[in-house]
Amino acid sequence: MEDEKFSPSESLQLIQSMIDKTKSSLSSNSHYFLLWGWLTFAACTGQFVLKHFLAYEKHYQVWGVVLIGIAGTIYLAVRDARTRKVKTYVDEMMNHLWIGMGITFFIVSMILSKIGWGSTVFPFFMVLYGLGTFVTGSVIKFKPLIIGGIISWILAVIGVYLTYDYQILMGALAILFSYIIPGHLLRNKK
Repeated sequence: MEDEKFSPSESLQLIQSMIDKTKSSLSSNSHYFLLWGWLTFAACTGQFVLKHFLAYEKHYQVWGVVLIGIAGTIYLAVRDARTRKVKTYVDEMMNHLWIGMGITFFIVSMILSKIGWGSTVFPFFMVLYGLGTFVTGSVIKFKPLIIGGIISWILAVIGVYLTYDYQILMGALAILFSYIIPGHLLRNKK
């Protein structure tokens, strides 16, 4: 098959079409942002209450809800793969980004569990929340994700100067602004 020659405006139209299809696909798949957003928000606030108010020694166990998120993500991914009609290059890039983010969260968790969670865990995670949503928002040109990513980064910097208990709350705020609010806005765009 001979390569087609595109004019610069046709090339831009093709790229914009791919971005629009990906944005539509992501708005249909906003359930990933909402699933992980609400689970993480619940874990952060639950851990804060268990540690700060109830002085529960094993407050970190609330993060077992991550297993629900993993199972939910697998179920949704299989379901979405069956119904997806078209997969663009941008869709594939977003898929690789978020798989990479998941692997990075896992590796960072392993490293921190080895060297100690201390006062670094939530700022590290907030930086990652920001990275994933900023890049996604930039690629699909969706400002709430971009803004949510920037807010996550700002909260990570602030979190470094707070005690662990209040870093947990900063983590919940970062999730609210980077996953939950943009996730609902994406779903409403559908």
